[in-house]
Amino acid sequence: MSLRDSPQYYHEVLKQMPPKPTPPFEEEEMQIRVWGRRWGIFDDVGPLKMVLVHKPDREIKIMSPEKYDPAFDAIIDSKEQWYYRRKQPPNLDKMQEEHGNLVQALTHEGVEVVYVDGSPRDPKAMFTRDCGVVVEGGVIICRMGPVGDEPGTGRRGEEGYVARKMGEIGMPILRTINGTGLFEGGSFAWLDANTAVAGMSYRQNEEGTRQIEEVLSSQGKNLIRVPLTGHSLHIDGALVMINPDLALVNITRLPYWFLDVLKEKGIHALDVHYADNPMVINCLALTPEKVLLAINNGEETANRLTKAGVKIVPIDYSECQYNGGSIHCSTLPLIRERS
Repeated sequence: MSLRDSPQYYHEVLKQMPPKPTPPFEEEEMQIRVWGRRWGIFDDVGPLKMVLVHKPDREIKIMSPEKYDPAFDAIIDSKEQWYYRRKQPPNLDKMQEEHGNLVQALTHEGVEVVYVDGSPRDPKAMFTRDCGVVVEGGVIICRMGPVGDEPGTGRRGEEGYVARKMGEIGMPILRTINGTGLFEGGSFAWLDANTAVAGMSYRQNEEGTRQIEEVLSSQGKNLIRVPLTGHSLHIDGALVMINPDLALVNITRLPYWFLDVLKEKGIHALDVHYADNPMVINCLALTPEKVLLAINNGEETANRLTKAGVKIVPIDYSECQYNGGSIHCSTLPLIRERS
């Protein structure tokens, strides 16, 4: 009997071509070969190269003035799970102008901007940050907390739009938060290339955080759980990294021991100024030397950043902020270079 006709044939052939686990999935060589380019980020401050956004559109119109509640001084619908933080209805033209200026500022810095669609009944879809956690080599698709009483309402469902867009552009999806896990990307941040933080609140649970941690552990990264105060939603209302040695913080939303963690890592915690709108913290590092900041929130925090050697790229984001988020919320970085 010849080898070709024997039961050992495939064993003999295949042992000549053993699979190789290295280089690992995240290595640039493998990313380019399999996925067309290197994807993901190493930290939150390296030069920004690609970002995901959603332009506010007709979905904003569902926030109508007859749903104004004086108890909250907001247009609010608890069944459909949205709010707008003033009595007047949204000025969609101004929101689109502000968002357009955001995109223009990004493209001026050489950032590739990717647009994603959203449900026509989801006025929070413009806050793309919450839909994903981007790590080295790819993205984790999140599972949103708010679910409206009617199909197509609430924020749950944004994940599908983002997942389809990731498939369209070829970005690897490393995991999708599933089961009973809850996690929103605004509550994830990198302190450095090896350490991330998860802001724990009623919009993130332990199961969702555990699933994030599984992906990080496969890459040798650490995750620190940081409990947030009261009904704070996300860590980006308490901490945003500006450069490798500087974090903008709101100390009223962070536990004392976490400030010690920053100090141990050599990260200076720069407080937002008490006279400014707390939303000023919701900014975006473009490079380790430059930050995109909503200047309508006041000038004192910007002055503090300037004194720390940070260059400010100012834009007005006042109308968009009434929707409950700002620049950081409105951008999901997909690719950054190393800082």
